[in-house]
Amino acid sequence: MATTQWPNLPDEVGAEINRIAAVLLQRLPAYTEEMLEYIVERIPEATTDDGLRGLTLASCSSNLEAALSMVRNAIDVTAASAPVTALEHARAMAARGYSVDVMLRHYRLGHAYFTERILAGVGRFVPDSALAMTVVAELQNYAFGYVDRISSEVAAEYVAELDRIQHRVRAARTDAVRRLLAGDRVDLGGTEGTLSHRLTGWQTAFICWTERDDIDLQRIGKTIGGRLGSEHPLLLPDGTQTLWGWVSTPGSPDVGPDSLASLGSAIPKSVRVSLGNPARGPVGFRESHAQAQRARRIVELGSRSAPVTSYAEMALVDTMSGDLDLARAFVAAELGELGVVGVREAEERRALLAVLDAQGGLAAAATVLGVHRNTVLQRMRRAEERLGRTASGRIVELHAALHLAETLGAAVLGSTEELA
Repeated sequence: MATTQWPNLPDEVGAEINRIAAVLLQRLPAYTEEMLEYIVERIPEATTDDGLRGLTLASCSSNLEAALSMVRNAIDVTAASAPVTALEHARAMAARGYSVDVMLRHYRLGHAYFTERILAGVGRFVPDSALAMTVVAELQNYAFGYVDRISSEVAAEYVAELDRIQHRVRAARTDAVRRLLAGDRVDLGGTEGTLSHRLTGWQTAFICWTERDDIDLQRIGKTIGGRLGSEHPLLLPDGTQTLWGWVSTPGSPDVGPDSLASLGSAIPKSVRVSLGNPARGPVGFRESHAQAQRARRIVELGSRSAPVTSYAEMALVDTMSGDLDLARAFVAAELGELGVVGVREAEERRALLAVLDAQGGLAAAATVLGVHRNTVLQRMRRAEERLGRTASGRIVELHAALHLAETLGAAVLGSTEELA
């Protein structure tokens, strides 16, 4: 009978293993309590609350009973599966925020207890020392195989539960953000708790995006947050290649040119960032994000290469380009032959724009462009020839049209064929 039950063991060894398993099962309650205390001494987290202590005790009991019952009935260890209480214990550990390593330590220590306390006493039940050693070795191998299988199952359940928890958290955070952006009435304290983000201070929204799939936008978002004054920005993925972010600060952060240049140096070349203007409270949360979205639109329309773009520098172009057809017509009417795609036309437009920005100062414009003063003058004169008039007339309209053309490029420019 024993040989049939344990085909790979001698009859006397199989029979003795069965008998020892039956004896150990009779003492299961005592072993369960001892195993719990053994684990608690080494993992204080096991008893942080009564619910977790109860699940730890239940997991000890169910695993001991399952393993010993399988041995008692010569069931191959490959048939082992995690008891319900063990799976619930894994879910509870995930819900309480413990790492998977802490959870798996329960099984490593349970195995250690079985080896130190239970198998050490087998000699009392088996007078023949040689037979006792063989029985202990076989039980140890079985125990290892059981723990190996069960720990894999509970680890998988832990990961699955963690995914479920994180999904619920993400869903709650996404819903809270959507409601804020929609202007819905919200419980301010509850929303702040859900988002782990203060809504009473200055809010600065940003968006970062890329066309690559191997960029860690979360890390970049944290970098942006740190540069704007918060080590813990609110980050919300919008698909796989876009990240929305908000920074909450007691005062308005510095988003001037120098700060943006410094931030840009910390951003990978394959990533673009747009910033909204800092504003206060939940309304500022919504408005700053809307501005960051509009700044992104301008960046994409104009194919801007700058790593960071603030809405403050794009506000005028955004206002003038809400209707692109109207913006194109305006540029064509104001710039004429100067408002077309072309290398020379672009040089002349930039020269004229630099002079207008400098309020007519050729030297200042030359410094900005990095060319000689006479070059600026020559390009300006050619630009006026294309315009068919001097730059001193309709200065406001001319300046606006040049600014649109410089920022949006081909999106508002015509072609030489259209002028023919």
